[in-house]
Amino acid sequence: WPKAQEFGFPNEEAAFALQYGHGVGLSIWEKPIFSRLVSLDHPEVIKEGMVFALETFWPASDGWSAARIEEQLIVTKNGCEVITRFPAEKLLVAGVRYYTVDGPLPTTRDTQSHLNAEVI
Repeated sequence: WPKAQEFGFPNEEAAFALQYGHGVGLSIWEKPIFSRLVSLDHPEVIKEGMVFALETFWPASDGWSAARIEEQLIVTKNGCEVITRFPAEKLLVAGVRYYTVDGPLPTTRDTQSHLNAEVI
């Protein structure tokens, strides 16, 4: 990850939420955990077959709005492979609706559980 000063932050603690990574498995955040506060000084050993979620944060120029995209990847013999299905590279604007280079994305999935029908 780039150093915090490259993003305009005074130190790594101020930039903590910008990039975060964790293993994917049985719990919500599996080990190893990657964070700006520890990983720059204490890197983790990454091995083939490990699966990670990398969460990135990109603030907008208004100082308030931002986007957080989480990508899942698997470590391969030759590097890594992104296994996330959401087309994040097409996402242009997030808000009430999501827009891609092909136009607006639907706000509901193609299939939806009947258990969620009454949720507002």
